[in-house]
Amino acid sequence: MTLSWLSIVRLGLVQMALGSVVVLTTSTLNRLMVVELALPAVLPGLLVALHYGIQITRPNWGFLSDTGGNRTRWIVGGMGALAAGGLMAAFGVVVLGTSFAAGLVLSVVAYALIGLGVGASGTSLLALLATATEPRRRPAAATITWLMMIAGIAVTAGVVGALLTPYSPELLLRIVAVVCAGAVALTLVATWGIERGIVAQPAPEPMPFREGLAEIWDEPKARAFTIFVFLSMGAYFMQELILEPYAGLVFGFTPGQSTQLSGAQNGGVFVGMLVVGIAATGLGLGALRDWVVAGCLGSAVALFVIGALGQMGMGLLVPATVALGIFNGVFAVAAIGSMMALAGEGRSAREGTRMGLWGGAQAIAAGFGGLAGAAAVDLLRLVVDAPSAFGLVFAAEACIFIAAAAMAARIMEGRARVSSRLLSRSVGDV
Repeated sequence: MTLSWLSIVRLGLVQMALGSVVVLTTSTLNRLMVVELALPAVLPGLLVALHYGIQITRPNWGFLSDTGGNRTRWIVGGMGALAAGGLMAAFGVVVLGTSFAAGLVLSVVAYALIGLGVGASGTSLLALLATATEPRRRPAAATITWLMMIAGIAVTAGVVGALLTPYSPELLLRIVAVVCAGAVALTLVATWGIERGIVAQPAPEPMPFREGLAEIWDEPKARAFTIFVFLSMGAYFMQELILEPYAGLVFGFTPGQSTQLSGAQNGGVFVGMLVVGIAATGLGLGALRDWVVAGCLGSAVALFVIGALGQMGMGLLVPATVALGIFNGVFAVAAIGSMMALAGEGRSAREGTRMGLWGGAQAIAAGFGGLAGAAAVDLLRLVVDAPSAFGLVFAAEACIFIAAAAMAARIMEGRARVSSRLLSRSVGDV
C-alpha cells in the first residue's frame, strides 16, 4: 500500500508544526533582538545562519532514514529537538535583556538544536512522502504539505502577533511554550501508525555515507537542480531577517504589527501556491518551469517596490509585502513539485539522500542569504540612512531572483513539463 490522500494530509500537519515553531525564531525573536533590545541585525542573522548551517547534516539524516527502515522515529525525535530549541531560544532573548553573555550562550545552543531538529524531522518527512507516495501523486503531495506548512506559519505569526501586544517577556515565554508543546503533540498524532500501513521499501546496498552521497551527486539532474536550489533559495531568504526590522525602523511598526506583517506575507505565499495548484493542475495552464520563472520575476518586482516605498515614505508596505509573498509562493510550489518528482528518479531507494542533498543546499543558501542581508544592512547604515540601506539590499535580492529565473529557464523545461502533467493527473484522481 502507498499513502492515501488522508495520510498525505496527516503528514502535512507535521509540516505545519515545523513551520509554526521556526517562524517564531525567524520573525518574532529576530524583531525583538533588533528593535526592543537594540542589538545589531547581524546577531540574529548569525543565529539563524547557525541553525541553517547545522542543517548541512540533512544528507546524513536522509541517508540514515534510507538505511534505517523507520523514518517516523526521526520525524518525531527531530520535532522534539526543534520544540526544545524553540523554547530555549525564547528564553535566550529574555536573558539577553539582562546579561548579554549568558543570553548569547543560551541562544547559540538553542539555534543549534533547532537546526538539528529541523534537519532530522523535515528531511525524514519528505523522504517518507517521496518513497510512500504513488509516483504520479508526488507533486500533488508536495503542494498539499507545503500549503499546510505555509498555513501554519501564517496563522502562527498572525495569532502570536496579536497575543503579544502589549509585549512582556513572561507573555513571550508562555506563548512560545504553548506553540512548541502543540507542535510535538500534533506530530505524534499525525504520524501514529502511518508507516506501518505502507509497503516497506527495499533498503539500499550498504555503503559509507560519503560514497552514497557521491553517487547522487554524479547524477546530472540531481546536481543541476542542487545548484538551482542554492541560488533561488538564497534570494528567497535574503529578506527574512530584515523585513520586520525594516518595518519597525523605517515605517514605525510595533512588535505586534511587524509580526502580523510576516503573517500577511506568508498568507500571500499560501495564495500563490494555491493559484499554481489550481491553474497548473486543475486548468492545465503552463508548465512548472514557467511558473518558477514567473514567481522569480514577480518576486524581483515586488522587492524593488518594497525598497522604493521606504525612499518615498509611502505607507503601502503591507500590500507590497503580500504581493512578494504571492510571487514567492508561485515560485516555491512549482520548484517543490519538481523536487518531489525528481526525488524518485535515478538510483532506487535513495529518495532520502536526494531530499537531504537539496535540503542541505537550501539550508546553506538560506543561512548565507539571511546573514548576508542582515550584515549588508548593518554596514550600509554606517554610510547611508536606513531607508537607503534597506532599499539597496532589497534591490540586490531582486537581482538574484532574476538570475535564478534565467537559470530555471535553461535547466527545468523538460522535467517541469513532465511534472506538470503528473500533477494534473494526480489532482484529477482526488
